[in-house]
Amino acid sequence: MPRRVHQPLEDAEVDFVLRMSDGPVLAYFSGTWPKAIEACRAMDLVVGRIAEEYANLLTAIKIDITRCPEATKRYGVTGAPSVVLLKEGAVAARSAGPMTHAEVRDFLIAHL
Repeated sequence: MPRRVHQPLEDAEVDFVLRMSDGPVLAYFSGTWPKAIEACRAMDLVVGRIAEEYANLLTAIKIDITRCPEATKRYGVTGAPSVVLLKEGAVAARSAGPMTHAEVRDFLIAHL
C-alpha cells in the first residue's frame, strides 16, 4: 500500500493516528484469515488509490482486525474487509464486504 495509508500495528497506534488527523478518517479493516485474504488484498489496492486521490480531504488508515481488537470492537466491525468513515472520532458511515474503487468513491461522496 502507498505510504499515504497508515498501518498501525496495535490499538495504541490507531488512537495516535486518529488524534493526529485533522479531518475525516477512512478506516479500512483488514483480516488475515484464509477466507478474507483475497478480498482484503484487492481492497488494499482500492484503499491505496483512494488515499492518493483524497489525500487533501481525509486520512486513510488500515487496521488489522487481529492486531487491533479494541479498535475493531469500538467501531462495531465484525468482518473483513470493512470500511468505516470517522468524523471527529465518531462513526459517520460504514460498509462491510469488498468494494470496488467506484463504490468506495461513491461511499465517500455520499458521506464526506
